[in-house]
Amino acid sequence: MKETVTEQITRTGRQIEQDSFAIIDREAGPHGYDPDQWAIVRRMIHASADFEFSGLTRFHPAAVSAGIDAIFIGCPIVADVAMICVGLSQPRLSGFGMAAHQFIGDPDVIAQARTQDSTRAVQAMRKVRERGLLDGGIVGVGNAPTALLEVMRQVREEGARPALVVGMPVGFVSAAESKAALREITEVPWIITEGRKGGSTLVVAALHALLSLAEQRRRESS
Repeated sequence: MKETVTEQITRTGRQIEQDSFAIIDREAGPHGYDPDQWAIVRRMIHASADFEFSGLTRFHPAAVSAGIDAIFIGCPIVADVAMICVGLSQPRLSGFGMAAHQFIGDPDVIAQARTQDSTRAVQAMRKVRERGLLDGGIVGVGNAPTALLEVMRQVREEGARPALVVGMPVGFVSAAESKAALREITEVPWIITEGRKGGSTLVVAALHALLSLAEQRRRESS
């Protein structure tokens, strides 16, 4: 079997993953997702052992195709926190010539947040735009609702056009509200988890699923 950038490296690893997916398919029951959307939701359940994400996960109609198209051209991934960048598989990213970026701990970001009495997440997303990484990039937000709100502000007020926004901040203050607001965005595609649940692990799982779908497309077209 020819290995690809999105497969488990060992036969045993592949078998465990396949068995896990089979259990999820069996126990999840009926759902309204199409096959590509389900591949993403299933991997999110696999990462969290939480079947509530079948139902809580919502997709803009163009989300999956937009994400795959962006991956094919080696788009940047920009994240609100370092955990997402650490969680993403470097071999999977490099297979498409991609890199992940985050700026939340940068000294200039911290200084700007203090000066403007905002948050590091807001200033980090402004730096993302200044670096030319937002337009055409995939945005992953798993921790900071203010990062998601800032991306939406840039979309609406400044004409920013990320290829896809994966908005899954977890928490109690503005997490559910920011995702509900993203669901109303029509200018760019998005994937969200409704309510308070989410997190960086879920964003990583969704992005890995998109990378796997892109790899499948590449194999089918070769």
